[in-house]
Amino acid sequence: MSGHSKWATIHRKKGLIDAERGKVFQKLAKEIQVAAKGTNGDPDMNPGLRMIIEKARSNNMPKDNIQKAIDKALGNNSDVNFESIRYEGYAPHGIAIMIDCLTDNKNRTAMLVRSTLTKRGGNLGTDGSVNYLFKRKGIIEIEANNNFDQIMDIAISADALDVIDNGDCYTIYTEPENFLNIKKAFEENQITDFLRSEVTYLADNLVSLDEEQTEKVMNLIEALEDIDDVSNVYHNLDI
Repeated sequence: MSGHSKWATIHRKKGLIDAERGKVFQKLAKEIQVAAKGTNGDPDMNPGLRMIIEKARSNNMPKDNIQKAIDKALGNNSDVNFESIRYEGYAPHGIAIMIDCLTDNKNRTAMLVRSTLTKRGGNLGTDGSVNYLFKRKGIIEIEANNNFDQIMDIAISADALDVIDNGDCYTIYTEPENFLNIKKAFEENQITDFLRSEVTYLADNLVSLDEEQTEKVMNLIEALEDIDDVSNVYHNLDI
């Protein structure tokens, strides 16, 4: 699984831009609200909510913002009525993509996703057309200024699936159900400088393209991510 390239580095640093950070926080707040609605808001009693909070923290979302999103979902007159929708399709050059959305207007979201794909050389597929290419896994990225042998020892002891040295960071892959335990193992060893920590969908096999083709695909992915209703975009492009 690749994680070290110009595009991967740009993606990791994207949230540092104030305008982009605000948009990321809005999307994370929506995910938190959906996970918290109908519960008591306690992440220790709700693994799904806890997973999303971990993702929010890895994106440096302030604690106050996280709590406000939970409080909104728990309010007596909560207007959190988002539906989860997944679209599947292809980017240029046959790259498979899955697009997860949270929306209060399915028609609007479908139109925006379809038009964005069409304008940038992609196309919408049918349900099940590409999801078999992806597996749900935990992923933790840690600054490379830590000792790799220590990272490896902690990960292996906690039953991680794999550890990769990408040069600028270390990437640890986990089973979804073991993600929180592995992250806790690092925290207990005072390793907390996570660049990324979430449970997501990763492609079983990645497709390599040349620089021009990669740029075209990444421009489409970023355009999809800019849609307010889109929460996550998964792909099998090797970046």
